[in-house]
Parts: sequence; structure tokens; C-alpha cells
Amino acid sequence: MNISRVGVDIAKSVFHVHGVDRHEKPQWRGKYTRAKWLEAVCRRVPQGATIGMEACAAAHYWARELQARGYHVKLIAAQFVKPYVKTNKNDRADAEAICEALGRPTMRFVAVKTVDQQDSQATHRIREELISQRTAKANQIRGLIGEYGFIAPTGIQQLRRALPLWLEDATNGLSDRFRRLLADLADDLRYLDERVAQLTSAIETHANTDPVAKRLMTLRGIGPITASALSGVLGDGAIYKRGRDFAASLGLTPRQHSTGGRERLLGISKRGNSYLRKLLVHGARAVLRYAVKKDDGLSQWIKHLAVRKHRNVAIVALANKTARMA
Repeated sequence: MNISRVGVDIAKSVFHVHGVDRHEKPQWRGKYTRAKWLEAVCRRVPQGATIGMEACAAAHYWARELQARGYHVKLIAAQFVKPYVKTNKNDRADAEAICEALGRPTMRFVAVKTVDQQDSQATHRIREELISQRTAKANQIRGLIGEYGFIAPTGIQQLRRALPLWLEDATNGLSDRFRRLLADLADDLRYLDERVAQLTSAIETHANTDPVAKRLMTLRGIGPITASALSGVLGDGAIYKRGRDFAASLGLTPRQHSTGGRERLLGISKRGNSYLRKLLVHGARAVLRYAVKKDDGLSQWIKHLAVRKHRNVAIVALANKTARMA
């Protein structure tokens, strides 16, 4: 059996495989458990064959396992596999669709992440979730204390200053019962602050020791947080043929809706990694803010653009340029 290409539909417990030879004829269809599918692939598929999977949960882990066994592994985004499902959706049809999509010469693939890249991304995701929880906790405190007629100025730092004052003032009319509840909420907020600070410090430490992140920090508008996130997503950058492809993958290029030879460009597509896009846009906003005091080429370019276009358009254009340079 000369299997040259295999599509694998991975799941928690059951894995479906679909293999074809170099003449595109199906040679293997199978259903295996999590513990046995890798052994079946090694037994049926020769080393050097191409194996494709959807870029979903655990895909990078299985890709590394297959690469260690001598296979070429390619990951495909789920939205690019869907058009090749010929019939009703099921796991067997998905495996066949993955195998079909894998053979398309113009197909786009997702780079297999290393363990270090996944560690870095996990740190960023946990930190971002903690920030969301902290925002929710602050809003909860504002809502509850507002029922008693107390309003803190805008900003979480102002809320941090106001909480001890409310708790220590015995004449403000708060009951002992609610005062205890408010003290517990204040402790929750402090805990979230500490966890965010710990992860921020860990990210900065990693960025200062990672060669890729250190090079990225030489760009304007990129600090340790953004450099670490970029390093985790880009890797060696070989998956992208040119800088514009990376900017487009982050949704920083115009969305196009053209027909009949008439081109129509809309706002940015906002596809891809929204977290990384947000970091680049915030970094570009800081660069534009301080560009008025500088006369270098980049500052001159962004200042002239901000005069001709809306400020937000100039900020996104700078974020696009930064992504290309990265």
C-alpha cells in the first residue's frame, strides 16, 4: 500500500483517518481510539508522507508527535476545510475533506507551534482572562456600592483608592453586613491585581531573554507584551511569504467586495488574532501620540497621514506597517 497523503479528523476519544495514494485513489479509511490511532498511522503510512489535520485543540501536540516519527504535517484552518465536505457533516466526511484540502496547491496552512510558543500563548491567554475578570469585578463593585449612593471616579485606580475610604469611614451609613461583603470584594480585586502583575512580570522576563522578542522590541510601538505575543504567533515567520500576508492574517488590511472589474475596498477585515491586533493598534496609538516631538521618517509619515486622514485610520495604518516590519 503506497499511501502518500492522509487526512485525520481528531477528537477527544475517536479519530477518523482517510488516506489516498499518489493517484488520488482512496487506500485507507479507518476509525481508531485515541490510544491506538498513532500506532495505526505508523503501521499503515510510510515515513515522509504528508498528514493533515484541522488546526484545533491538541492539533499542535499531535503534529509534533507525527513530526517526531518522520511525517510531514500540515495544519489547515477549519473554514478552509468546510468547502470540501461533499455530503452531510460527520467525522468520516471531515477526514476525507481534510485529505482533499491538503492536496490543493493554493491551500493556506497553519504553522505547527513549538512547546515554547504554546507556553507563551497560554501565559497571554490567562493574563487576558484575568484582566477581563478584574474588569468584571470592578464593575460589580461599582454597581453594588452605587445602590448605597457612593460613586467612584472613572478608572480602576480611582476605585482602588476609594475602597479603603469607604470601608474605614464608620459614619457613611454602610451596614456591617455589607461592609464585610465589600471587604471581600476588595480582597478579590487585590488578588486579581497580583495575579495580573505576576503574569506581566513573567512575560516581560521571557521577552527579555527570547532572541526573537528582543529583535521585535527594537520596532516603534512594540514593548515586551506585544513582542512576546508576536514571537509566540510568528515563530520564524516562514509560514508567510511576505509581510503583507501577516498583516492580512491579523485583519489589518481592507476588506474587499469587488465585482465586474469595479474594485471596492471597505474597512479592515478584523479577521484572525484579535488579541495581537489589539496590541499592535494600542502600540501604534502610543507612537502617534509622541510623534509630534520627533522628526524621523516614520514620525513624519504618520504625522502627515494623520493630517489627511482620520486619526484612527492613521493608527491602523501604522499598526499594519508595524506588522509588516515584524
